[in-house]
Amino acid sequence: MKTLGDQFEQRAAQWLQDRGQQVLARNFRARTGEIDLITREADLLIFVEVKARSHPGFGGAAVTVDRRKQARILRTAQVFLQRHPRYADLACRFDVLAFEPPQSPGECEIRWIQAAFTN
Repeated sequence: MKTLGDQFEQRAAQWLQDRGQQVLARNFRARTGEIDLITREADLLIFVEVKARSHPGFGGAAVTVDRRKQARILRTAQVFLQRHPRYADLACRFDVLAFEPPQSPGECEIRWIQAAFTN
């Protein structure tokens, strides 16, 4: 049974593919943490954190990617590169794809924050 998070990650993967990115990995896990999506666009490797909020009263989805979460993603990205050295020469970017609750009833709005943080 897919969780709501899985559904948002699937939507995010499709959304990014529709914009020309190739999905290399989903839910990459290591002792250091997890990365929701790892994609490639030309000579760029993109580590994507997918966040969703169901209610605007909880604040934006993107704000949940705090410094601690960023550090875990960076460490996990290093593990990915160690395990997959063929990607080691690519430039890396860290994005957040946030599904934000609409102000009025309807579909969530997608907010793509490219280069949300750096190493």
